[in-house]
Amino acid sequence: MDGRSGWITVAVAFTSMAVCFGVAYSFGAFFAPMAAEFGTGSGATSLVFGVTACCWFVLGSVSGRAVDRFGPRPVLLVAALALGTGLLVTAAVRDLWIGYLTYGLGVGIAVACGYVPMVAIVGAWFERRRAIALAVAVSGIGIGTLAGAPLAAALIDAVGWRQTHVVFGIGGAALLLVCALVVRRPPAPTSGPSMPVGELVRTVAFRSMYAATLLSSLALFVPFVFLPATALALGSSAVAAAALVGVIGVSSVVGRLAMGTVAERFGRIATFRASFAVLGASFGIWFVGGSYPVLVAFAVVLGVGYGGWIALQPAVIAELFGLRGLGGVVGLVYTSGGIGALLGAPVAGVLVDVTGGYGWAIAFAGVCGVGSFLALIPLRGPARGDVVSAETRL
Repeated sequence: MDGRSGWITVAVAFTSMAVCFGVAYSFGAFFAPMAAEFGTGSGATSLVFGVTACCWFVLGSVSGRAVDRFGPRPVLLVAALALGTGLLVTAAVRDLWIGYLTYGLGVGIAVACGYVPMVAIVGAWFERRRAIALAVAVSGIGIGTLAGAPLAAALIDAVGWRQTHVVFGIGGAALLLVCALVVRRPPAPTSGPSMPVGELVRTVAFRSMYAATLLSSLALFVPFVFLPATALALGSSAVAAAALVGVIGVSSVVGRLAMGTVAERFGRIATFRASFAVLGASFGIWFVGGSYPVLVAFAVVLGVGYGGWIALQPAVIAELFGLRGLGGVVGLVYTSGGIGALLGAPVAGVLVDVTGGYGWAIAFAGVCGVGSFLALIPLRGPARGDVVSAETRL
């Protein structure tokens, strides 16, 4: 525990998440060229991303239980196969609805297998430094986001969106294959439920966490799809517009590392709640924006709050419910994120189509973001009758 093998696992998890989310969060760069080629509106095109995100959140409950039972290597092999196959087939589709299946399932399964399971495995390799280890691991999401969208925009400009999917599919699958060959099972047991599911979902802690994740997911994925389009409407270049998603990514790295460190001193739950407050407040900046620098400021603040949320949620879940069955519990919480991801960006897209602007879509996301913070107010530390006892947690 807390040794060299654990930090190797952190490196594997970092790489896995960078690959999966680098591909997933680059969708904003594909949005305009795909909409133009298929002749579809904002709502229909953004549903591609909504289906993808829904898949990775909902299937996280399956992959989380799979890693508890079979270990991380088979799960990462599935991620490599799904990502490569999904993107290669998407590169050949002629109807957008087929892309819902090929891209949505391919990338969605890859993220589900490359994210939740690796969070559980890293958590099981550490005890004293679990929060900071998880923060470093999930920083891969930020690095992938930073690199993925601008790289996608540059490749699309050079070879088109279809060939870019081919490049991402082959390269991403190869990196995930290497991760699968390196990763090892943790010494701490993760199999077996922390508590019965029926009892788990009746706790105040679980309900609060579930509601906050649902509302924050409704908000979060709106800028990943529409922030580049907002910048394009202001006259920015395609690469500069896509780079805003990269700004969210690099800021989220700062948020993950900073919030992970702060949590060690001031408490994980309090810091976790503060991250949601920052995320919700950030949409006020986007709403009053009107220039590229303001959009950059929004991306920075959003990224810090988002990074703190993603970095601390697994550690908070482990603190509340224990290590046993951690992958399954994390995956169960993230099913709420699937609902939010499926609905958030498409609802915003419909608002854009109906109103002809982005104001109502931004307001919708902002209300959901603030609501996610309010949902966490009842969240408290472990207590008898609410969560598992200290003896069964560690």
